[in-house]
Amino acid sequence: MTQQAIIIGGGIVGLSCAIRLQERGISVLLIERDHPLRGASWGNAGHIAVEQIDPLASMETVRSFPRRLFWRGGALGLPLRDIGRWLPFSLRLLGAARPGRFAAGRDALRALLAQAMPAWRRMDAACAGDALLIEDGHFIVWESAATARAGRAAWMEGDCGTARFSDATAEELARLETLFRHPIGGAIRCEGSGRIADPSRLAADLQAAFMAAGGTVMQGDVTALPLVDGQAFVLLGDGRRMAADHIVVATGAASDALMEPLGHKVPIIAERGYHVQTPKAPTDWPMDMPPVVFEDRSMIVTRFESGIRAASFVEFSSLASPPDPRKWKRLRQHSAALGLPIDGDAKPWIGARPTLPDYLPAIGRSDRAANLLYAFGHQHLGLTLGPLTGEIIAAIATNSALPVDITPFSLRRFEG
Repeated sequence: MTQQAIIIGGGIVGLSCAIRLQERGISVLLIERDHPLRGASWGNAGHIAVEQIDPLASMETVRSFPRRLFWRGGALGLPLRDIGRWLPFSLRLLGAARPGRFAAGRDALRALLAQAMPAWRRMDAACAGDALLIEDGHFIVWESAATARAGRAAWMEGDCGTARFSDATAEELARLETLFRHPIGGAIRCEGSGRIADPSRLAADLQAAFMAAGGTVMQGDVTALPLVDGQAFVLLGDGRRMAADHIVVATGAASDALMEPLGHKVPIIAERGYHVQTPKAPTDWPMDMPPVVFEDRSMIVTRFESGIRAASFVEFSSLASPPDPRKWKRLRQHSAALGLPIDGDAKPWIGARPTLPDYLPAIGRSDRAANLLYAFGHQHLGLTLGPLTGEIIAAIATNSALPVDITPFSLRRFEG
């Protein structure tokens, strides 16, 4: 191996980049601050969401904000203490929601998501042991006939990329009705999406695959990326400075702290989500049941090998802000109302999705340092697009053919 790479960040994006660079014959050191891993990569709903080709930066989303506010029973949190973060972000989102920019963003996301599932299959094949990827789609359920009519029309008539929706069959409806007590107003099933078998095993298997290929993992805190003669270096909290042919920033919602001192504009926000998960797998929610989205409650429930998880909320905040216990309380209330097997022993979690105002990721090579690459800002699609992003970064680093046009994902889009 004649080249070295340093990956900063051990989430799904960072690990995917590390694995693919190591496979290309580059000696990779992955630096991760947290041990054990607890970022958004491991706290999400486990959903491979290839159907979500519409950026959430849309006029439809903007118009829905008032009715989605948390204090009105919705999933959108805008904490007053963090208004200095979410107000300028929201103004940028409004600009990105203009029809022309939204259409361009949808085309860019569609191109990525069309290749997300094949990239996931390749990543799953690179890991030893049982399969991580389960391609069984997901259900969307409504609790009233009125919301079912509106929701069904939106999904059935919309562009969902490689995914397809159909009405739930009588057998599927009967099975859903055994899982929760609230009457079902309607349900549809998505074909083409998927899920991971378990987030904890995903983290372990990806790390094992990386290390089996010869990679190295180090726990450490990267504080800066000093530039010398057009090259970036990694500065650690203990004062050590490290050099590499390729340095990849994959630090999620904290990426602005490393990139902005170099002159990049990174208008990222910590879009925080919450979940509760049972400490063991429930016997009355089978493993072969796909994820269920309760759209009236903006909540998704997924059965993992390790337990059942209910996840929700979009809280525009900052990484340093304390969690809001009311959101865990509401998750428990929703679970109780639906009769889900989620009791008081379910463990709460909070994590930050790294979100840019146009809801597109940032993937590319820095024009401040020739050896600096970046891969962050995947919002709700980090798990979905992690393996593909790893393949893109490996192609950039080795000057190989790119699987997609990455021009829309350049940080330069924020400099105009």
